[in-house]
Amino acid sequence: MISAGDFRNGVTIEVDGGVYQVVEFQHVKPGKGAAFVRTKLRNIKAGGVVEKTFKPTDRCPAAVIERREMQYLYADGDMYNFMDTENYEQIALNSEEIGDSLKFVKENEMVKMLSHQGQVFSVEPPLFVELVITETEPGFKGDTATGASKPAIVETGARVSVPLFVEIGEKIKIDTRTGEYLSRV
Repeated sequence: MISAGDFRNGVTIEVDGGVYQVVEFQHVKPGKGAAFVRTKLRNIKAGGVVEKTFKPTDRCPAAVIERREMQYLYADGDMYNFMDTENYEQIALNSEEIGDSLKFVKENEMVKMLSHQGQVFSVEPPLFVELVITETEPGFKGDTATGASKPAIVETGARVSVPLFVEIGEKIKIDTRTGEYLSRV
């Protein structure tokens, strides 16, 4: 059990039957009345953010989030297949559970599976990936000084905005959290 006075950013708790992560917290001591803790909580299964206040003495059960490294094998229609490389156990998740978290992930790459009480609720791709440009418009000489960008499609089918000098067939580095182009490889 975690008391509201011990909340920190990133702590996961169980509140009202849901699993939440503390995004932001603030201890408030008004001039008149009792102190309280104002929080912003993100529902890790549904993704929504709620604001909730607690008394500093309120206690919530800590939610244990398990992170397991797994290999993304392949997509089979609406199902995505993963394998634990330690015991070779395979699991399949549907596209609703995956969302768009695999749009920058190629087959056979490692991802982190997040689960609570044995139920997988999210997939975390690697922070940075290197992908090849498969489709983009040609760049023109001299256009690099403006800092302009153009759309490009990478080998996984995701759309990325890249500088004008990047060509088809080049390997680029992408930040999967923001989907931004970082550099050529």
